[in-house]
Amino acid sequence: MTGGAVGFRERLQRALLAWTVRPRRIARHVAARAGRPGETLRRLDPAAVRLGAVQMRFEPAPSPEDYAARVLDLARRAVEDGAQLVAFPEDAALPLLGLLPGGVDLLAAPDVDTALASVGGGATVLDVLLFAGPAVERAYRAVFSAVARSLRVYVHAGSAMLPGRDDQVYNVAHLFGPDGRLLARSRKAHLLPLEAAWGLVPGEDLAVVDTLVGRVGLPVCMDATYWESFRILYLRGAEIAVLPVANPEPYDEWLALRGLWPRVQESPMYGLQSCLVGRVLGMTLTGKSGIYGPLELSPAGDGIWARMDDPEAEGVVVAAVDLRALAEHRRRLGLDRSFNLELYRRYLPGVYQRVARRMRERAERRPRRPRGDGRR
Repeated sequence: MTGGAVGFRERLQRALLAWTVRPRRIARHVAARAGRPGETLRRLDPAAVRLGAVQMRFEPAPSPEDYAARVLDLARRAVEDGAQLVAFPEDAALPLLGLLPGGVDLLAAPDVDTALASVGGGATVLDVLLFAGPAVERAYRAVFSAVARSLRVYVHAGSAMLPGRDDQVYNVAHLFGPDGRLLARSRKAHLLPLEAAWGLVPGEDLAVVDTLVGRVGLPVCMDATYWESFRILYLRGAEIAVLPVANPEPYDEWLALRGLWPRVQESPMYGLQSCLVGRVLGMTLTGKSGIYGPLELSPAGDGIWARMDDPEAEGVVVAAVDLRALAEHRRRLGLDRSFNLELYRRYLPGVYQRVARRMRERAERRPRRPRGDGRR
């Protein structure tokens, strides 16, 4: 097939994808299915803010309507249990790659290399994400905006691997308000080695946004492996950190302790973790979605308000947290008063700059991989 024919085919596929993911059509579908709007935000009490964590099983989406129905049904389960802020997992948009021609079969491949071979043309993961990105983003944002608006709650849409205006691909968290407006986006700042190998780029910001249910921080998955992320959120006033997760490994309770639970002890705040589970492209995704916080405030003294029992099952957990008690706990703890700012000024800038220099040197020595023919 000639280059001109390939270019025409790609333009036609893009046009068909754009037609398939029309936002108004998606919004009408969600509104018709949603029924009566939620009323949980009418009963605001800082001493009892109800958080809902969705543990979502990965299933390719054959249509925007199928995807919207799944998202709505899971969110509604949380809202029916009183949730005022509902959170979805990292890579929540990944099932939307099923909208690509042959996308459902692509996602059913036994591994990434087999999936890419079926695409042909020497395509890379980055090529697929760049090609599908505009349609995936359109559908993803339309679905979660409509769900938030229909249920009248805050919805953290997990995250999506999306192209930026610079044609780089980022893993981006999204928070929607009860009117369906996009309140904040935040790019994952610490990538998995797998994401870096695919060509994703880390973000350089950690968003914190004011809402009716508290001041909410938006880290993504691996950001919780590094105490610095949560110390930044704490110093920016975050009361609730929403952490979407997609861990491609068998569940291990000890490995899980490198993440959210210790971070909300070191930098006192509540943590709302939502995990993607299931199998995709040869990877097994596991996790235990839940609501976490300081040991001293938790009902059983273990830092856990609610948590999924099964690390591979789909489900929803909801719990109420007390922002007033958190403020008092922070005041009593006096963490800010124990900071040794002169010590930090003396060492931290220099040690981080040395690390940055080594990273740049390694990147310059690394051979560049050519992109496949499917790039934009």
